[in-house]
Amino acid sequence: MCSVLQIPRSSYYYEPELASDKEEQHVEDAILKIFKDSLNNYGTRKIKVELKKESIQLSLRKIGQVMKKHGLVSTYIIAQFKPYKTDSNASTTENHIQRQFTQNEPYAVVVSDLKYVRVAGKWQHVCLFVDLFNREIIGFSSGPRKTA
Repeated sequence: MCSVLQIPRSSYYYEPELASDKEEQHVEDAILKIFKDSLNNYGTRKIKVELKKESIQLSLRKIGQVMKKHGLVSTYIIAQFKPYKTDSNASTTENHIQRQFTQNEPYAVVVSDLKYVRVAGKWQHVCLFVDLFNREIIGFSSGPRKTA
């Protein structure tokens, strides 16, 4: 038929079909319904799971395009706070030692460090106190919370 009409074969496939428009509208309506039923919480991944339950197979990209077309944004995507950037070496605590880690008398300088250790499948906090005179652990505290 394309040779009789003297048009390229590829242009035949550019014709929009009415059935696909109806199907496209059905998919958009389903996405809008799922989004509204989730109280504007669901994003593309959860909408895809819900569409699969309704036997509708769509890609995340297509779902995202429909959401963008209708201006749908999940409430969990909107940032709740904006972190501010600080220098990595900037500290509000004063440096009293001035990198003098060799000490001449015991208990003159005691430092501490807080570590997280996994014990029996749970995270525990361990705070160690170290004397810089002989690098000996002089005390520790541990527990499930930082305040232990």
